[in-house]
Amino acid sequence: MPVIAIIGAQWGDEGKGKVIDQLAEKAKVVVRFSGGDNAGHTVINPQGKFALHLIPSGIFYPETTCIIGNGVAINPAALIDEIDQIIRRGVDTSRLLISDRAHLIMPYHLLLDGMEEEARGGQAIGTTRKGIGPAFADKAARLGIRAGDLLDKKAFLDRLRSVLGYKNAILTKLYGASPLSLDEVYHQYCQYGERLAPYIKDTTLVAEEALARKELVLLEGAQGSLLDPDFGTYPYATSSSPLAGGACLGSGISPTKINAILGIFKAYCTRVGAGPMPTELKDKTGDLIRERAGEYGTTTGRARRCGWFDAVAARFSTRINGFTGMAITRLDILDSFPSLKICTGYKLDGETINYFPQSIAALDRCKPVYEELPGWQVSTTHIRRFEDLPPQARQYISRLTELTSCPAKLVCVGPEREQTIEVSPIL
Repeated sequence: MPVIAIIGAQWGDEGKGKVIDQLAEKAKVVVRFSGGDNAGHTVINPQGKFALHLIPSGIFYPETTCIIGNGVAINPAALIDEIDQIIRRGVDTSRLLISDRAHLIMPYHLLLDGMEEEARGGQAIGTTRKGIGPAFADKAARLGIRAGDLLDKKAFLDRLRSVLGYKNAILTKLYGASPLSLDEVYHQYCQYGERLAPYIKDTTLVAEEALARKELVLLEGAQGSLLDPDFGTYPYATSSSPLAGGACLGSGISPTKINAILGIFKAYCTRVGAGPMPTELKDKTGDLIRERAGEYGTTTGRARRCGWFDAVAARFSTRINGFTGMAITRLDILDSFPSLKICTGYKLDGETINYFPQSIAALDRCKPVYEELPGWQVSTTHIRRFEDLPPQARQYISRLTELTSCPAKLVCVGPEREQTIEVSPIL
C-alpha cells in the first residue's frame, strides 16, 4: 500500500481532520508531521465530536498506529491533557507513539511567545501564544530539548541547566521578568517524562516496518500551505513547514515513498490571525459564511476571516506542493447562495496579475478579480454521489479544478464521515 500526504492548501482550517479520519479506516499508520498545539482538527464520528490538537486524527481506529512525528513541537502538559480527555471518552491510546526526536515546548517558550508578541505592538503576527515559534527557533538554534531527552534524567538536567541560564538572562534583562526555577522546571518535566515514556519511541522504525509490509501510511498536515515560513505570507506565517516537502522532514519518510499528495481546500477561504487575505469579505456575506459554518478556531476560539475561493492562491499552493488531487470541503455551506464568486486574478497597482506575490505589501494592495457563477440553492447534505449534485454545484467544482489544474478526488457536504462524496480514486 502507498503513502498519502494530506496537506492543507489554504490558510489552515480546511477540514483536514475529517478527511484523515475518513481515510484512516484503511490506514495502518497516521503520522502528524508539523505544527504543535497551536493547530487543531475537529473530528465528528459515531463516538462524538472531538477537537484534537496534537494527537493524529486516526486515533479513533483501534488498528491504526498514530505517530506524533519529529516535526511537531510538543507541549507535554497539553498532550497529557488531550490524552486524558479522549481516554475518558472511551478512546484507546495504546497505539499512540511520540517521536523521540520531537522538540518540546518549555515554560520559557510560552513566556517569550507572549512577550515577543506584545513587543511587536501594532505589528503583532497574531500567534496563538502557545510557544510554538520560540520552540522552533530554538530547534534551529540548536538550543532545543527533545522528547527523548526526558528518558535520561541526568542528561536532561545537564541540558536544561545550560539552556535555562541563557533563557533566564533574556527573560530578566530584556523583558524584566522573573527567572524560572531550574528545580521546578526539571521536576515538572521529569513527571511529564514518566507519564509519556511508554509512548516515546524511534518512530521512523515503526513507519519503515509498515512500509515494508506495504501498509497504507497517511501523513497528516497541520495548518495550511499559505502559512509556510518560506512560501506563505511571511512573516504572518507559522514556524514549521505544512507543505508536502515538510511531510517528509517531519515524519522521517523518504520523498520517494510518497505516492499521492492530497490538497485539502475549503469551497471558500478562511484565515485566522493577521496577514493579507485578498478575498476577505468584511460584510454580511462574510458574516453569513462564518456563522453558517461555525468558523471559529478549534484551538483558540477566534473568529475566522471568511472570503470567496481564491484560485490564484490555490494555483500557487498546488504548484509548490505538487498536489495529485484535491478534496473540497464545506461545499454545503454555499448551498443557499444565489450566486458565487471565484477569484481568478488580482488587480495590483492598476495591472491584472495571475500570480501570488512574495511581498506582503504587494499582496495587501491586491484586489480580487472575480468570476461569478450561479448558485444551486438546494441542500446537498444528503447527497452521496457526484452525479446527484445539482448541475450548478458540479459546475462550481469543475471550475475550481480547471483554475487550479488539480483534479477533484473528494467532495465533503457535511461534517459527518458519511457526508463525503468520492469523485475519483485518490490513487
